[in-house]
Amino acid sequence: MRIRTAAVLVAALVSLVSVAACDTGTPVPEDLVVTGSSPAAPYHGPLKAKAPDIDGDEDNVQGGGASVLALECAGKPYQGGSGDDGWGTSDGADSPDQALSSLVADEFSRSLPRRGYRVEREAGRRVLYSYDVGSRTRVAVIVAKDLPRRPGWGLETYAQCDPSEFARRDRAHLDIRVWVDRKGRPAPASEIFSTAGPEHCDWQSAEFLHLGDRQYLRDPEHSLPRELLHSSYGPKTRLPQEAMDTGYRDGRRQLWLSADKLDAYVRTGSVVERWPGAIEPIACR
Repeated sequence: MRIRTAAVLVAALVSLVSVAACDTGTPVPEDLVVTGSSPAAPYHGPLKAKAPDIDGDEDNVQGGGASVLALECAGKPYQGGSGDDGWGTSDGADSPDQALSSLVADEFSRSLPRRGYRVEREAGRRVLYSYDVGSRTRVAVIVAKDLPRRPGWGLETYAQCDPSEFARRDRAHLDIRVWVDRKGRPAPASEIFSTAGPEHCDWQSAEFLHLGDRQYLRDPEHSLPRELLHSSYGPKTRLPQEAMDTGYRDGRRQLWLSADKLDAYVRTGSVVERWPGAIEPIACR
């Protein structure tokens, strides 16, 4: 059944809360929109609606509107957003596919699949796209045409399940890295994920590892100030005897933590790196 329950807060990831404009020159990749059979339970609900009520004081999907209702997550919805800021006369896309392409290509859409969307429903000036895994919707995107202050096609709302629920081939092409647990199962990004630093802050040479509410940095070029970290990056070090194996893996990389959890140690074969923990969560503004 389609999930209509509370959303999970993923505070570590900067979510795309508002997408203001579409670039009319954005190309549409050949495999962005595909044809395919309808899901077992096609979405028949409204394409314009408020997101469902949530538990807690904050959430990452409140702006997702009807897109949240269209999801069929195995767990809780992960994040969502909208284009509530509108866009100018020259910013609207020429087609629904181009509006979808603009969303997927956006710098902040790091956890959205780059391919495999299908038109699930068209109603008036709105089109619902779905990215499905096992005939169940893991990403829903609603684009609209010629709304007030929004000439042309553009994003109205989007929502997604946890990236760990995406197909393996598509997880490999995300701008975030989905780790696996001891049994090789994809770990929810709400538990752990890593990603390159944002280019607009010139942190792209660093890798940010988010483990629950903790943050660790692989920063070989020392892009971030040392005073923000508990220690320094160590390219070749020894694994402390008291270090704890978390069981999380990323390819050949194994994640260990110091006994006080202030530093992470990433072992790849015989090489061990020290990734210092952030004193406070670091975010690019």
